[in-house]
This record gives sequence, structure tokens and C-alpha cells, in this order.
Amino acid sequence: MYIIIILIGTIILLTLGLDIKIKDLKNIKEKAYDKSLVEITNKLPENEEVCKKILEILKNENVTIQKEDDSKTSLYMVMQNKIIIGNIKNSFTRIQTIAHECIHSIQNKNILKFNFIFSNIYLLYFAVAIICTMLKIPKSIEISYILLLIQIMLSLIYIIIRSYIEIDAMTRAPYLSKDYLNLTNLSKEEKQIINSNCEELNKIGIKLYVYTLCIKCIIRTLIYSLIISLF
Repeated sequence: MYIIIILIGTIILLTLGLDIKIKDLKNIKEKAYDKSLVEITNKLPENEEVCKKILEILKNENVTIQKEDDSKTSLYMVMQNKIIIGNIKNSFTRIQTIAHECIHSIQNKNILKFNFIFSNIYLLYFAVAIICTMLKIPKSIEISYILLLIQIMLSLIYIIIRSYIEIDAMTRAPYLSKDYLNLTNLSKEEKQIINSNCEELNKIGIKLYVYTLCIKCIIRTLIYSLIISLF
């Protein structure tokens, strides 16, 4: 019971400490699809061409690029050395999003592979621990709490590694976007508008990403703690 109170308190403190507001998420979504900003980025090439050019800037042209119109998610798949570009045409942040994934492609491959493998182990452990507890396979409450401590430890490792990878990419993406935009035919004013708005969203985005990542891990731990209490 105490661990549940501590976890709920942690969520409240994180929300207050990072000054998280619902309007921040709403503002990000509204600005990302701002028509006047999208009109400017629509003057730029298609996403695949943008991605190829940014990879050229990074001198990392051996990456496969795949377009996925049925998804809005863009990601770099380290095991296949592939960048998947979702349907982000109608967002002015598409240049920075592509730059973000291109940066992932030049990050330390060992860290990226470890993150991929560890993330799957982490999620698998969470599912197995819940099933075992519900089936009362741990025959003592002490063993259940040991499993809970392992869950907390795995969550901390997951947060640290994922934060390192993503914050690095989010921090460097605006500068890489600027390098790309400087090679385009957009006017100086248009480039400045896109850059300034991307920087503004990035400041909120990094904070929200860290908060969301932590909250997801805390909620998983909270769910497991509740299951221990109930079973």
C-alpha cells in the first residue's frame, strides 16, 4: 500500500516539478498543423527527398528509406538500418521529424541495439510478472515484492537509456533542420519562421517527452503494485 502512495505522489510531484499543463500538448498539436506554416514547408520536396538530402549532410547515405502512408509514426529501425517515414506531409514539423530520425541513424549502434533488445525484455518482464502474480506462482508476498523491485530497477534503466537517445536527437534536430533549410530556395524570412517555431515546439516537446516516458513507467509499476495488493 505504501508503494502505491509513493508512486501516486511521484506522479503529482513530476507534474508540478516539470510544470506540465494540458494546454501544452494542445498547443503543440495546433501549431504543428498550422496552415500558414504548412504552406511554407509544402514548397519543399517530398519527405523521401528531404530524408536523402539530410542523410547526405550527415554523410550517412547507406540507410534505407521507406514511406508508410498508412501510419503517422516515423522511426529509425536500427536492426534493419532503415528510416520509416509516416504520413507527416501536413505537419510543418516534418523537416525536424525527419532530421530527428536521421540523427538516430548516426548514433552509437551498440546503444541503439541494446535499447531495442532491453525495451522488449522490459515489456516482456512486465507482462510475465503480472501473469505470474495473478496465477499466484510466487507463493510468498516477499517474492512478489522482489519482482516489484526488479520492475522498478528495469524501469529506471529504461528511462535513462531511452532519455539519452531521444534527448540527444531532439536537441540536435533543430540545428540539422537549419542546415537543410539553408540549402533550399525558401526565403530568409520563411526559414526564420520555420526555425523559430520548431525551436519553440522543441522546448515544450523535450519536457513532455521526459514526463510521458516517466509516467508510463510509473503507471506500469503502479499497476503491478495494485495486482500484488489484490492477489
